[in-house]
Amino acid sequence: MSKALHQKPRMLGNKRTRLAIVASKYNERYTNALVDAVIDELGEYLPQARVDLVRVPGAFEIPVTVKALINLEQPTVVIALGVIIEGETAHADLVARSVTDALQKIAVQSRTPIIHEVLLCSTEEQAAQRCLNEDMNRGIEAARAAAAMVDVFSEIDRNGNLRMLPTNV
Repeated sequence: MSKALHQKPRMLGNKRTRLAIVASKYNERYTNALVDAVIDELGEYLPQARVDLVRVPGAFEIPVTVKALINLEQPTVVIALGVIIEGETAHADLVARSVTDALQKIAVQSRTPIIHEVLLCSTEEQAAQRCLNEDMNRGIEAARAAAAMVDVFSEIDRNGNLRMLPTNV
């Protein structure tokens, strides 16, 4: 497990940026902490962006909701948040794999970045470390990744061409 968060991105001022957060209600103590961290951190990097929050019952419902939002709202980036804690059966692994595969497929097909922070944790202690601990909070990491992808995709025009920036910028 990485103990370092990604480097802070630069502040972006695009008013047209629209982000969506799809967060599970299951394991709410942890997912609420992730949501709060994402929103706080996004305010630092994308202060003028519109951020929509949609809550779903559990992690399994995240991909279909992400797909619907992309089709209806066309957000610049989607952040998927959830916490799955392993139990005595393989159910957690099945849900986590299904969510991961579906989110990747949706991202590639829609050409919309999806930040995947649906965490599969072995214990509640692991969930607490990743969601409640400020030094390792995966919500902060998700927001930084989202801001970085807004920056990357702002360099790609509607025709799919990468605009080259001067190297001294």
